[in-house]
Amino acid sequence: MHASGRGAALLGAIAAAFIATAPAAAPDGGSAPAGTYLAARAARATADLPRAADLFAEALEADPADPWLLGNALSANLGLGRIEQAQALAARIVEAGLQSPYAHLVLDLGHARDGDWRGLLSELEAGRGVAPLVDGLTRGWAWAGLNDSAAAASAFDELGATPAFRSFALYHKALALAVGGNLAGAQTALASDGLQRTPRVVLAQAQVLAALGRPEEAMNLIDAAFGADLDAPLADLRARLAANEPVAFTLVATPAEGLAETYFSLAAVLAPEDSEAGLLYARAALALDPSHAEAAILAARLLEDLGQPALAREAYGLVPASDPLTLGAEIGRAGVLQSEDLDEAALEVLSRLAQDHPDSPEAQTALADHLRRMESFAEAEAAYGRAIALLPEGAGRLWYLHFMRALAHEGQADWPATESDLRAALRLNPDQPQVLNHLGYSLVDRGEKLDEAMEMIARAVDLRPDSGAIVDSLGWAYFRLGRYAEAVEQLELASTLLSTDPVINDHLGDAYWKVGRTREARFQWTRALSFEPAEADEARIRLKLAQGLDAVLAAEADDRETTALADEASGG
Repeated sequence: MHASGRGAALLGAIAAAFIATAPAAAPDGGSAPAGTYLAARAARATADLPRAADLFAEALEADPADPWLLGNALSANLGLGRIEQAQALAARIVEAGLQSPYAHLVLDLGHARDGDWRGLLSELEAGRGVAPLVDGLTRGWAWAGLNDSAAAASAFDELGATPAFRSFALYHKALALAVGGNLAGAQTALASDGLQRTPRVVLAQAQVLAALGRPEEAMNLIDAAFGADLDAPLADLRARLAANEPVAFTLVATPAEGLAETYFSLAAVLAPEDSEAGLLYARAALALDPSHAEAAILAARLLEDLGQPALAREAYGLVPASDPLTLGAEIGRAGVLQSEDLDEAALEVLSRLAQDHPDSPEAQTALADHLRRMESFAEAEAAYGRAIALLPEGAGRLWYLHFMRALAHEGQADWPATESDLRAALRLNPDQPQVLNHLGYSLVDRGEKLDEAMEMIARAVDLRPDSGAIVDSLGWAYFRLGRYAEAVEQLELASTLLSTDPVINDHLGDAYWKVGRTREARFQWTRALSFEPAEADEARIRLKLAQGLDAVLAAEADDRETTALADEASGG
């Protein structure tokens, strides 16, 4: 199951597992060398997991029983996917009589990897649990591992009696029934009220229906849930069903993989609120099911969030080459390279993907986005065109592709093509504030169709009143129309919404100048310079500070007139 609005409610039940792993305030370091201890704390604070793991190990040599060091060493190793090291630390924590939900989690997955389901149940019966939701799902899968389907169903039903846990319990009960060969029972559970229709749930139910010999129902289920906007696993399954290929239930094949799915479910819920906790659960899922592509991609994204690009690239590489999510993983890896300013390396990855997957709109779009960021606008335009041609009419992403292709046209100073794609995007998504704002602003800037342009920008502001950039567009439109008092009102609002934006501060300075507030204008221009404006904007702001806005505008008007006369003369 993917993260949802239910996540906030569930955090009260399961996030305690993370909080209890280490005390809120670090101790004074005990007998560990001060330098090592402080370096370990610093590594932990910056999520430098390899360094943290090494330093905590070094500190533990001097103070082997310190609970804080043990807990953080375990977390660092689990976050790195070093399961054996984490298991050794978990055993030390439990043997010392310390309470650590993550130590219990690691010991649980160790029992599951060894097929020791009775030992796992013994851990739970001894009170060495993680949290109510985790323990309930684990208990159900342990009974499934012992081939006791009745006890497994009872455990899931008992958990589902808690309303906040019902969706999880139904989903995992269905998976356990399917693993045990009871596909009809799995379908009944998956069709129950109270089960959230996430992509993962729909994928499971579609596989069950197909395995029951009901492929048409499976396709109808996918279409009703998500239409043409399918993630890679659902798109792959939909294509196989349409081709009349035999489809078996493969989402979860064993109880160990079922427990891995449990950990992934929890990782997905925790991740939006706590990247570190989400990462630890994702690593636990991968420990039990190394081929779990969704868990690998989630771990990679969380490592990106934690500022660990090298580890993120490694995690993306864990996705099996045969998995439908391989393409997305490679796009993610290219994104990490971009974040490291390795644009040429990212371009190499994305170009190869687009070449290897010529029929994939995702591959073409990823390449196009990167080319546009590199200001290779003509190549980006061509790639966006390929992506648009590959998508079916009505696909939800079409508006985005037309919008992005418009920006590629704009980068080539091709206004007719820019306007055409912006209007195409607007037809597909009439209330998209970014498109409304961009087209409206462009028209105002060109002095064309001003009434329509102002309506567009005003509509964008209504849709996104908290967007400083969009409110700035409305203010600047008023400025271009000579309505300076109204421009000041909107630009002041924009500057409160996005106070450090150099363009907004520059615009506000211009508006102040036009209403006679010249001292405030100079102050805003100076502020704009402090926020590192674009090189051309910086030069113009310095001219305004030196000469005033009126002199700069007059000089620019003279330059335009001179250029126009020269063009007329050269054109004969």
